[in-house]
Amino acid sequence: MKLTLNKAFYYQIFFTFCVIIPFFNNYEISFITWLIALGLTIKKSYSVPFIRYVSYFIFIFIAALIVGFFYQYRLYFVIRDITYLLKPILGLIIGYQFFSSQIKNPFKFLLYSGLAMAIIHLCLVSYGILFQGAKSVASIREYGGYFNDYEIYAFIILLFHKKFQIEILPKNYKLFLVIMGFSTFFYLARTNFIQFVILFMAMKGWLILNKKSFIILGSLFLVSVLSYSAIYIYNPKRNGDSVNEFLYKIKLIPLEAFATKINRGDWKDFHDHYRSYENVRTIEQLYYNNSYLFGEGIGSQVDLKQKVRLGDMDLRHISILHNGYMTIFLKAGIPGLLLLFGSIFYFFKKRPYINELDNNINLLFLGTGLFLIVSYWVFMGYYNLLDSKTLLIGFLFAYKNQLIKKSF
Repeated sequence: MKLTLNKAFYYQIFFTFCVIIPFFNNYEISFITWLIALGLTIKKSYSVPFIRYVSYFIFIFIAALIVGFFYQYRLYFVIRDITYLLKPILGLIIGYQFFSSQIKNPFKFLLYSGLAMAIIHLCLVSYGILFQGAKSVASIREYGGYFNDYEIYAFIILLFHKKFQIEILPKNYKLFLVIMGFSTFFYLARTNFIQFVILFMAMKGWLILNKKSFIILGSLFLVSVLSYSAIYIYNPKRNGDSVNEFLYKIKLIPLEAFATKINRGDWKDFHDHYRSYENVRTIEQLYYNNSYLFGEGIGSQVDLKQKVRLGDMDLRHISILHNGYMTIFLKAGIPGLLLLFGSIFYFFKKRPYINELDNNINLLFLGTGLFLIVSYWVFMGYYNLLDSKTLLIGFLFAYKNQLIKKSF
C-alpha cells in the first residue's frame, strides 16, 4: 500500500509545531520559527476584513516605533520591543496563511493541534508530580505550564464538534474529552477557567442579548457572587494545601489587579498585588515624564524602584508588564490604547452569515472579544510571549473568507 502525504498533512505538522513552540518559553526560538513559517506559507492575497483587523496591531507598532525615535534607548531593548510588538501581527498572518483549501475539515485541523498540545502538557504534569514530587499549585504549574489559551479553544471545538461539522467516533470523543479535560484543568489557571466559561456561553448563544440570555447571565452572575462570598468567608490559607492555595488565588482576583495602594515594605501585600503595582508605577512614570499622551515608545521600560524576582531574573526595569493595556500605554500612549480597544470591539460588531458554520465562527469571535478584555488586563492578551491563539484567530479569518467565496 502506497502512503501519500499531501500538502494538508505537512501544514498540520508545521502548524502544530508553531502552536507548541511558544509553550517551551524560549521567545527567540519561537520568533525565528514564526518568521520561517511566515516566509514558507506566504499568500498572494488576503481578505479585506482580515487586513482591517491586523491593521490595528500594525498601527500600534508604527506608533510605538515613531515615538521611540524621540528617545535614546539601548539597541538591545529596542530590538526586543520590536519583536514583542510584532508577535500578534506575525501570529495572525501566519495563522491566515496556514489555511489551505486542501484541508478537508479546518476545525479538525485546529482540534488535533490542541490535542497534541494537551498530550505534551499531561506528560510534563505527570513528570512533575510522579518524578519530582510536585504537589502545590505553584510547583505543578512550574512543570506543566502556567496557561494555554489555544488549548481552551481546542477544547471548546471538541465539545461543540457537531456545530463545527467534525465527525468523531464515540470512543475517540470520550478519549479526547478525558485528555483535554484533564489537561486544561491542570493548568490551574484562573484566566483559562474564565476563558472556558466565556467561550462556552458564546457557543451556546448566551452572549447575544435577549430575554433568555439575560436570565442565564444574571443567574451565572449571582452564582459567581455567592461562590466568591463563600470562598472569602472560608478565608483560604496562602500556604495551605493545594486546594487552599488555589482558593486563595481565586480570593485575590478582585484585588490582585485593581489595588491602588501597595505597601512595598510588606512582602505579602507586595506579592499579592504585584500586578497592580506594575500598573501604578507605569502611570506614575508616564505622568512624571509628561509622556502619557503618546507614551515613551519602543525600547522604554518601567522603573519598579526595587528589584523584583521575575522568572529566573531579578529586575528593577521591565519593558513589558502583565497588563497588556498598560504595556501599550507605555509604548504608544493613548492612540495605542484606542487602537487596542478597536481590535477588541471589532469582534462585537454584528455580522451577516452565509450558513450555520459561518455563524458559529462569528459566535467564537464574539466570545474571543469578551475574553480579550480580561486577557489583556491579566496576562498581556495577544502580546503574551507564550501565547499562540493568534494562529487560530488568523486561521479562522481565512476559513471565513473561503466560506464567503464559496457562497457566490
